[in-house]
Amino acid sequence: MIAAFTPIWTLTLLGYLAGRFRLLGAEADRVLGAFVFHLAMPAALFSVLMRTRLSFSWSALGAFAAGTAVTMALGAVLSRRFFGRKPGEATIGAMSAGYVNSANLGIPVTLQVLGDATFLTGVLLFQVMVITPLVLALLDRGADRRLRPARLAGLPLRNPVILGLAAGALCSASGWQPPTMITGPLALLGDAAVPAALVALGLSLTVRGPGLAGERAEVLALSALKLLVQPLLAYLFGLLAQLRPAELLALVVCAALPTAQNAYIFAREYGQADSVARGAVITSTALSMLTLAVIGWLLGSPAAP
Repeated sequence: MIAAFTPIWTLTLLGYLAGRFRLLGAEADRVLGAFVFHLAMPAALFSVLMRTRLSFSWSALGAFAAGTAVTMALGAVLSRRFFGRKPGEATIGAMSAGYVNSANLGIPVTLQVLGDATFLTGVLLFQVMVITPLVLALLDRGADRRLRPARLAGLPLRNPVILGLAAGALCSASGWQPPTMITGPLALLGDAAVPAALVALGLSLTVRGPGLAGERAEVLALSALKLLVQPLLAYLFGLLAQLRPAELLALVVCAALPTAQNAYIFAREYGQADSVARGAVITSTALSMLTLAVIGWLLGSPAAP
């Protein structure tokens, strides 16, 4: 099982070394990350889902949603009560504790460890269609902005990963296979998604953020919620739902993914605890390689590496 993580560690290490020695330039992590998010990852999702018979485990997705809700509530209370954060900042604390990196890191991890990203598509949709609008509504309220329903409704349409996912799902549901002149280039582009995402992850670990001094305790507490509490809650809810071992592994692996970069993007946009969000993203991402490997070893893998 641990062998399934060897390519992940190797490519992440290569990205880290490339960033450490400035082999790709100062903006490499941003440029490569944008390539993955806007081009390669949507193509990969489309190519995989187009050929996949979609079937969601609603009990597993419900267990993930329950674990996420409890973890995010704990993150909000922690930031608000123990670190004296304002409501908007506590919302960022909640997001840092429970919003998983389901795209840039989730897809390569689940494809490598689980063998497919079927359950992850449900997680991605849940986060984009349920959690993201809720977080933005709370941030708008904390910033005294007027809530704009049209903006919330249009979020999925402005997300290229969701567009690729939706297009692949439609092809799968309808049974229509696009011509090779379309699927061929997209498959070739999608093949770059996993290695590029992992190299970009390694590059991001070399980028130092400002203002973490004095906030380390909060960052570590939120990272502990993300990497330890959320997967443990997912495991417990999964046991209550009587999930099969393969479903339980997929559930816990997805719950153990690190904090999504969206937490930092939203924090920076609203000016709410952005240094804490950045610290949680970097810390949880760096430590998640260890926690994910331990989870994989404890629960086993239903798929060959």
